[in-house]
Parts: sequence; C-alpha cells; structure tokens
Amino acid sequence: MSLWRSIRGLFAIALCMLAPLSAQGVTLPDFTELVARQGAAVVNISTTQAAATRPPVFPGLDENDPMFEFFRRFIPRHPEVPRADPDNRSLGSGFVISADGYILTNAHVIDGADEILVRLVDKRELRARVIGADARSDVALIKIEASGLPRVVLGDPNKLKVGEWVVAIGSPFGFDHSVTAGIVSAKGRSLPDENFVPFIQTDVAINPGNSGGPLFNLKGEVVGINSQIYSQTGGFMGLSFAIPIDVAMDVQQQLRTSGRVQRGRIGVAIQEVTRSLAESFGLPGPSGALVSAVEAGGPAAQAGVAQGDVIVRFDGKVVEDSGDLPRIVAATRPGARVVMQVFRDGAPRELTITVGEWRDDESAPRALRGLRPQASPNKLGLVLTPPTPAQRRERDLEHGLIIERAQGAAARAELKAGDVVLAMVANGRQIPAKSLDEFNRWVGGVKDGQTVTLLVSRGGINSYVALRAGE
Repeated sequence: MSLWRSIRGLFAIALCMLAPLSAQGVTLPDFTELVARQGAAVVNISTTQAAATRPPVFPGLDENDPMFEFFRRFIPRHPEVPRADPDNRSLGSGFVISADGYILTNAHVIDGADEILVRLVDKRELRARVIGADARSDVALIKIEASGLPRVVLGDPNKLKVGEWVVAIGSPFGFDHSVTAGIVSAKGRSLPDENFVPFIQTDVAINPGNSGGPLFNLKGEVVGINSQIYSQTGGFMGLSFAIPIDVAMDVQQQLRTSGRVQRGRIGVAIQEVTRSLAESFGLPGPSGALVSAVEAGGPAAQAGVAQGDVIVRFDGKVVEDSGDLPRIVAATRPGARVVMQVFRDGAPRELTITVGEWRDDESAPRALRGLRPQASPNKLGLVLTPPTPAQRRERDLEHGLIIERAQGAAARAELKAGDVVLAMVANGRQIPAKSLDEFNRWVGGVKDGQTVTLLVSRGGINSYVALRAGE
C-alpha cells in the first residue's frame, strides 16, 4: 500500500510541474508527423569484414560492448592482429538522398567493409557499393540498385538556433528506426583532429548504431549526420555531434563526380587570439587567427603573409575564432584567388592569395634536439642562451634565443627548456630576438604587470605566448 501511495505522490508532483506550462499555453513538440513523413527514408546499414583483412580496434573488446564505439572514434587503433571469428558484423544508419538509391552515412560505418547490406523500412535487404568515402569529414556515399525510394528533405544548418528542438532516427544497438529528441546545444564545435567540420552539438540520445543517421529539425528537414558522441562509459552522456548537412552534401558531390575530396590550404600555422595576445598586438578584441608560422614558398608566403599577422577575413568570410580558418580555407577550391584581410602593425590590410591543395601525406615539422643551454635569468624568469652556428644550421634558425630554464611567469606560461624565443611583441610591433643583450634590455624596460608576448618555437612548431612581467 505504501508503494502505491509513493507512486500517486510522484504522479501528483509531475502534474504540478506541468501545470504552469499548461496555464501559459506552452506545449511540448509533437514529433509523430515528422517521423511518419521522413522515417521511411532512414535505413539500417550492416557490414561484414573478413578476419584476415580487418584490424580490430581493441583486441578482446566485443563490438556489441557499448565501449566499442567510444574507443573506435576517440582512441587510436591498434595494429592488425588475427581474429578468431570468420567475419565481423557492425551496425550503423544512413538515409536516402535520391530516389535512385544514393545513401549518405559515416565513413567509419563502412570502413574496411567487404560487404555492405542496406535494410529498408519495408524490410528489403539490398547490397550496396561504395561510391566514395572521406575520412577527414567522416562522410561516405553508397549506392543501392533501386528506384522510387522515399528520400529525405534537406534543410539549412546555418539557420539552426541553439536551443532549437532536433530529432534523430537510427538503429542504436540494432534497434531499427529508433527515434530520439533533444535540443541544439552548440554550433561550430571543433573536435580534436577534426578541423574541417563545424560540428553541431546536441543532447539528442545517440548510441552505437546511430552513426550515419539523420538529424532533423522540426520542419522534417535533415540538418546533419549523427557522427560522434563524447562518453566516459561508451554510452550516451548528453554530448552528441553531427556533421552539418551542407558540409556533407559538398563532400558527397565531390565523391560522386571525382571520387575524392579537394580541400584548400594556404601554408600557415595558427593559434587562438586570447585577450592578452589581442592587447599585445593592438587588436580591438580577441578574434581572428594569429599566424605563428608561414611555410616557406607556400601560398601564404607568396601572398605576403607574415608571422604575427592576424587573419580576420578570408574570401569575404569573417574569422571569429582561429578554428574558423581551417574550415573556411578547406572549403575553398584549390587554385582559387581570394582576398584575405589581415591585421598587421596595428592596422588592417588586404592580401590576394592563390589557394593551394591540402595533401593528407604532408609531413610534420621535425623536433628540436641537441640544445646547449647557457645564460642568466631575466625579469620574465627566462634563462636564455644564443644558439651555436651548428644549432642554427640544424634547426634552420635565422635568429632566436634558446631557453635553458623557465621560472616564475615563464614557467606559469608553460615555457620549457629547449624552446626557442624567436621574437617579442611590443606596442603591436614584432621585434626579432636577434641578440641576448638587446632582448634583456627590452625585458628590463617592461613594467611589472605588463603583458609581454613572445613568439616561441617548440619542436619546429611556432606559437605566441602571452605572460605578465613580474608575476
């Protein structure tokens, strides 16, 4: 009897919570019409991979385990080892974008598959062939031989608003056509090693098997492809990420016409503009992408881009955050001539640049090694030494001072022994670190509490570091 009273009490509390909404005429959205109208275009995808050709993600971890999808998407893969089972099946989702059988899904859903089987809402199962897949964006285009198929309606993800309701349809854990709903949590998210996709973050429940399925707005339009989750358990924890459909459609069009995706590049290393860096460079606010290095002979160098420039516009598009630039540049066709606006020496200027082509096999800069420390501390807590001629040749240094030890403000800014100070920024002007005496004289004139910005090279990668003198 006490259990029944408890249940009635909880029901009464729920009614009280809903009462204010009813009084104000506010109702929750009804997704039934959307699901009935668009659900038929969503498909289940299963793949078979032979044991001899498929590298397991984690030896000993069953693919039905909820941790499997998390490890697959966020942890580096292990080398190929033999499998005991003759083949392996994985499940995902997809959706029909044309009545003649073209289907969008995630690249990781079909990765390494020997056979792809698509199950439609009417229970038909058809083999699919791969038209193309792009690992960088995690988009794949596959094709089944069919006609008159129901297809989705595409929407504009740029019109999505944070807080707006969205719906996912997919096959989590193999449960076909499961419907989950939530809201847009954020837009334009950058994820580690995924610089070319401005992800839509939602709190829609996404689990293994949802990958590749559509994300709908309340109009029943597809605005994204559900691609990833962030989880510490392998299951849904409220953080889901979808590829905007305009990005996916551009990728699939290139895959359909040429079998590969071309992306632009300009040959710069960039970093975020913090408030301290903005103050040092004389910027009105912390926006844009700060150029920490320029590739010799690259498109940016040929256009006159200099180290210390802050890129604020590219091809007419505003660069609000450093993460915006790789996506904007990547979306620009190689060979295109575009106008780029940079902030230099306290004033904006325009440069015309011919965009190059991104290659996935480009090598990373080599690491620094063989340092010879010797010097004395200065006001920033830096112990510096000039490089020897051999070190200059080895590291291809025109100038710079090598850090022997970092303490105080320098240590708090995470500077380390072996880093090379290439330049200092004062009153919006960049001064090369050519002489130890000159550098220490400049540091000696800095007031306590004043922000000092240094251009530092570590492992062949340059970045600007802001710190406060005397702290």
